[in-house]
Amino acid sequence: MAGNSFGKLFKLTTFGESHGAAIGGIIDGCPAGLKLDFEAIQNEMNRRKPGQSDIVTQRKEPDSVVFLSGVFEGVTTGTPIGFTIENTNQKSRDYSHIKEVYRPSHADYTYEKKYGVRDYRGGGRSSARETACRVVAGAIAKQMISKIKINAFTSSVGDIHLEKPYQDLDFSQIESNTVRCPDAMVAEQMISKIKAIKKDGDTVGGIITCVIQNVPVGLGEPVFDKLHAELGKAMLSINAVKGFEYGSGFEGASLKGSEHNDLFNQDGSTKTNHSGGVQGGISNGMDIYFRVAFKPVATVIQKQDTLDSDGNIVEMQGKGRHDPCVVPRAIPIVEAMAALVLADYTLLRKQEA
Repeated sequence: MAGNSFGKLFKLTTFGESHGAAIGGIIDGCPAGLKLDFEAIQNEMNRRKPGQSDIVTQRKEPDSVVFLSGVFEGVTTGTPIGFTIENTNQKSRDYSHIKEVYRPSHADYTYEKKYGVRDYRGGGRSSARETACRVVAGAIAKQMISKIKINAFTSSVGDIHLEKPYQDLDFSQIESNTVRCPDAMVAEQMISKIKAIKKDGDTVGGIITCVIQNVPVGLGEPVFDKLHAELGKAMLSINAVKGFEYGSGFEGASLKGSEHNDLFNQDGSTKTNHSGGVQGGISNGMDIYFRVAFKPVATVIQKQDTLDSDGNIVEMQGKGRHDPCVVPRAIPIVEAMAALVLADYTLLRKQEA
């Protein structure tokens, strides 16, 4: 299986399955001499881990990280950083009913047709459990590029939208509620929506907005390695993501050029930021902001028709512990992937210099 690594200079390779003994990763390219804040790393893991509230999956995993290499006395050595995260709360029997059945809108069918075999327990390698490894690497990347601030938050759940522009939001309020929306009133509506959907045995999607501040001018390349293209790839690699837009996004297509152009100030900043902090594939020093759309979780606790391995249409009902809405737990994953991109491009920029 290819495609298990991300990044060029700051590179993450992950391994493991949802119901295996452990998941983990190797981070290559992290510079030597970085003093790690292990509490901050674990805090990022706690934001992603299951069982943290009544609106997410109730699988209980401590998600404690064990570092195996690349760190000595709390400081990176410049060698590959190896780490593992033990799986402690698998309930593989919850998936025995799908051993010969392909769940709708999952990777079951495509995996088996591609590889001739699949781990049906929790989706195996296709499970979002793998993203815990990304959060570890992203937490280290954040510390490497500590001057750059990355804040992601829930901006919609189903048909409930946070209408305020990000400039009017207090990012310190993101963690004040379980849905991670920095507006208390809208957050309550989102939480009520998720609980109602969960009660019906169904799921709901949503949108995460990410804002990256204090980005220096000059990150990114002008042709195939555009900064926004790499951010798009990073976000689209996250389970359940269906769309990515940065800056004015699709709304910009309805504007005239005279309306959309970001006019300069004398210091090189711009009066508006329809470009989303990236021009010609290169950061221009303005805030980078983008939105990531997540589909409803595919496992619903309702009866649906599906296909079995013998080619029959059969009835199945989802079982197990699943998120009614993946968005609240995906916040740290979005931030982590953004941090990986920016750390990689920061090292590339230094190499060019």
